[in-house]
Amino acid sequence: MSKAQKRRRPAPPAKKGRRLSSVMAAELLLEIGVEELPYQFIAPALAALKDSAEQMLKDQRLGFQSVRTLGTPRRLTLLVEGLATRQISMVKEAMGPSKTVAFDQDGQPTRAATGFASGQGVAVQELEIRQTPKGEYLFAVKEEQGRPADVVLEELLPQLIAKLSFPKAMKWNSTGVRFARPVRWLVALYGGATLPIKAAGITAGDQTKGHRVLGNAKGFVVKDYESYLKGLERQGVIPDPQRRRRVIEDQIAVICKKTGFRLNVDADLLDQAVYTTECPNAIIGSFKSAYLEVPQEILITSMKEHQGFFSLMNRDTDKLVAHFIAVANNQVKDMTLIREGNERVLAARLADAKFFFDEDRKVKLEDRVKKLAGVTFHQKLGTMAQKQIRVGKLAGLLAVQVSDQFDELKPVCERAAALCKADLLTGVVGEFPELQGIMGGEYANHDGESDAVSKAIREQYLPRSIEGELPRTIAGQVLSLADRLDSVVAFFHVGLVPTGSEDPFALRRNATAIVRIILEGNLRINLGGLIDNARNHVIDDGFKGIQDSEQQSRRRMTEFIFERVRHYGRVVHVLRDDVIEAVLKPAHDKALDLVDLLLRMKALESVTTKPEFDPLIVGFKRSHRLVEKEQWDHKPVDLGRFEHPAESALYQATTEERDKMMSAMNRGDYGQALDGLVRLKPAIDAFFTAVMVNADDPALRSNRLSLLKQVDDLFMSFADLSQIVVQGG
Repeated sequence: MSKAQKRRRPAPPAKKGRRLSSVMAAELLLEIGVEELPYQFIAPALAALKDSAEQMLKDQRLGFQSVRTLGTPRRLTLLVEGLATRQISMVKEAMGPSKTVAFDQDGQPTRAATGFASGQGVAVQELEIRQTPKGEYLFAVKEEQGRPADVVLEELLPQLIAKLSFPKAMKWNSTGVRFARPVRWLVALYGGATLPIKAAGITAGDQTKGHRVLGNAKGFVVKDYESYLKGLERQGVIPDPQRRRRVIEDQIAVICKKTGFRLNVDADLLDQAVYTTECPNAIIGSFKSAYLEVPQEILITSMKEHQGFFSLMNRDTDKLVAHFIAVANNQVKDMTLIREGNERVLAARLADAKFFFDEDRKVKLEDRVKKLAGVTFHQKLGTMAQKQIRVGKLAGLLAVQVSDQFDELKPVCERAAALCKADLLTGVVGEFPELQGIMGGEYANHDGESDAVSKAIREQYLPRSIEGELPRTIAGQVLSLADRLDSVVAFFHVGLVPTGSEDPFALRRNATAIVRIILEGNLRINLGGLIDNARNHVIDDGFKGIQDSEQQSRRRMTEFIFERVRHYGRVVHVLRDDVIEAVLKPAHDKALDLVDLLLRMKALESVTTKPEFDPLIVGFKRSHRLVEKEQWDHKPVDLGRFEHPAESALYQATTEERDKMMSAMNRGDYGQALDGLVRLKPAIDAFFTAVMVNADDPALRSNRLSLLKQVDDLFMSFADLSQIVVQGG
């Protein structure tokens, strides 16, 4: 008998991370010095750097207290505090072949045993035989000693740097490394000692650089994180983005208090200021008040998009003032030159904006419409002129559904739709695409269109973000819905649907907007019918769709919108997933009134809190499973075949509650309708206690199934309550 066969012992509990020795801790500092990064890249890169570092350290069994990142346009910094000086040692176990396969009749190891031992890096004599639920099997047990942290980090940190990815990357030397901007220096310190890692053709050291203007060109030596922070501060750099944010906010607050102006708050612009500076210094500048004749949206957008300037408002009138705040990446005693330079550049930009605005108003929107035939919506979906016509048709249909005063609303919606895309051909929108719709409303007003038409055009792109402001006017809601519904249906029709995280045509955002506008606007519309109409309009334009039946096509689009309804129900109304599914599942092939569906969900969610609800659903599901298993169809119940009073009682209760329930549902009183179902519980329980459904007599069995089918139909008329999850159900 071999040694391995003699070494039998029961398998101990798995200890994947058995700690064999105590460890000490030290600090890790990594800085990637780069040419100025685009500000949009920095925050995501810092988040990715932190997440990757935490995961890599865990994978390498290196314990740590905390991981944080800092960053400026010229540096991405990682700090790990309390990092173990050695990996945790581990005992690794691997199960191999069974004993019968591993040894021949003479007890000698077979190729299976020797191959397994070789693959695990142990001698065949060191293999253990253990009893498992499947029988006796070979195990390889080996202890993997933890390596010193500095050795592991020299392998790990270059991988960490290489793992960073950016929306756009470049190559700049013979190494072929790709990064957002060229890497110019690396700092890597562990426990105060330099880690000579290599990445992007650079060997890390202990020297970093300060501010490009305020700092010493030679840089300075870093000993640890504390000296790193102090040294950068002396050389004009605030490396912590959160501290830079507070500095900028405080500086702006001082300016506003001194001048009496109010900041036009813009979170994106504040992020831009934080991540384009190392030494932020907010200053106030001014421009000619004559430019205030231009719509303030143009001025605000020009200041933001071209220069990254904050706009200021009059506290009393809430209108734009002829001043701005710029956040410079410099600090000198006299900021006059910087202020004057900013004012000169902005003046040129505002002059351009005013020129575009003045020129645009020389041509009416109506006269621009015919030129939309030369603007492509999408190569598979024709021109913007075709889309605008389709939107007009949908807007007319929607207007009739959303308001009793459709005689007044419909002409407004159709007129707004007939002009809604014309501003795409204007100079201002060409310069600032984010102003489309806003400028259309402005020019419509200038052309003498009604206030209702102008506002609808202005609101057509609302909400501009998932949680953004919704259209305030009914006509604006109609136009926004028509535009978004046409986009979703058209792209689905030609097979251009979102996949995974890819959504190049923002269809998910459009579907979310559709759901929000309908539900928050309380619009009682037949969304299913509108989807059909929108698809027919696309087909009438001659665009060939994918090979789906009409029913399949509608179901795909409906399910896409239902996904947004599910999210809305969970997040906004905190509804249970099973409640949402119970209402949505049977709704696909019906007239889709999203407001009605939400009301059903909220009523169902409310009744689930009643103590008798779960037992009721258990009884219902028993009925449902019986008729579903038998695929029982509607057959009349024969009252003469009732053998037990419980049968008559259930029939009578169901009949009485059906009339009350249908009346309540017709009124939209879903709480009362569900109360009727709850009242059926005693009759259902009594039936199953007293009666055996699967009776030997086929006629009796058939009659009882028909009775249960009536119960099932009554419950299912509200929602698919078989989706509700209950204990015991």
